[in-house]
Amino acid sequence: MLTFFTTPKAFRGNLAITQRNAIASWKQLHPEVEVIVFGNEEGAAEAANEFDARFERDVPCNEFHTPYLNAIFDRAQETARHDLLCYINCDIVLTADFKDAFERAAAWRNQFLMVGRRWDTDVTDALDFGQPDWQTRIRRRALAANRQRPAQFIDYFAFRRGLFQGKIPPFAAGRPGFDNWLIWFAGASGASVIDASPVVVAVHQNHDHSHVPKGEQGFWYGEEARWNSQFLDNGRRFARIDDAAYRLTRSGIGANHYRWIARSRRAAARAVNNAWFALLNRTRSIRHAIGLKQSKVAASRAKD
Repeated sequence: MLTFFTTPKAFRGNLAITQRNAIASWKQLHPEVEVIVFGNEEGAAEAANEFDARFERDVPCNEFHTPYLNAIFDRAQETARHDLLCYINCDIVLTADFKDAFERAAAWRNQFLMVGRRWDTDVTDALDFGQPDWQTRIRRRALAANRQRPAQFIDYFAFRRGLFQGKIPPFAAGRPGFDNWLIWFAGASGASVIDASPVVVAVHQNHDHSHVPKGEQGFWYGEEARWNSQFLDNGRRFARIDDAAYRLTRSGIGANHYRWIARSRRAAARAVNNAWFALLNRTRSIRHAIGLKQSKVAASRAKD
């Protein structure tokens, strides 16, 4: 079967509800599902005990008490009961469509990485897993919200044991960049990267970024984000879901022809941005002479 492993935030406020929803949904997929909870956040040990999950308290962390991703992945691959694993954010509710997709991917290729886009959904209540139609209800709720996030939001990584063993740099877990590196590495190492977005409704329970110093701004641009960016080699070790070589649909797994379109669009956007900032640099002396600074020009362009 399958081992899920995760690094939750503190079980406090609404996160206490949504993170329990997530873990409970994984356990519902099959009686043999294993869950490993990493990190010593408030309430993590109690939640692990509640759901009969394995609790790994001692995880190497940086100065911000954020676990290092490589330590988590290596430990999970060394100790998991199952050869099939999934690293997943602890706010994602899954239903049977994930299990079906994962089994198809594992049967198709030995070395693979399955990822997919998420659906942002407002959830403030504990899901009733005793109801036989709980999966239908949460799927309808997510689809009704109609907020499927773009390809740069990556919340689950399903793979076979050994793919990442001893290979991951010391990323700060849960901060920008590590997810893009994982997809890049899987593809570069010869594993088949599969986009399961067409068949998996991964429900992301919305939350703020109060767990990160300076909130959302700190999440995207803080010191930990800058730390992670060094391992992306100036974008050369970076990929998104739409870079996946394959797509899983109801009719099977086939080549992802859309990835060339996605890459072309990103290349065009980079070219436009590079040209724009080159123009700003060449006209700096003139703009300063007339009192027009780059920040004002950029702000004006952003409004257009």
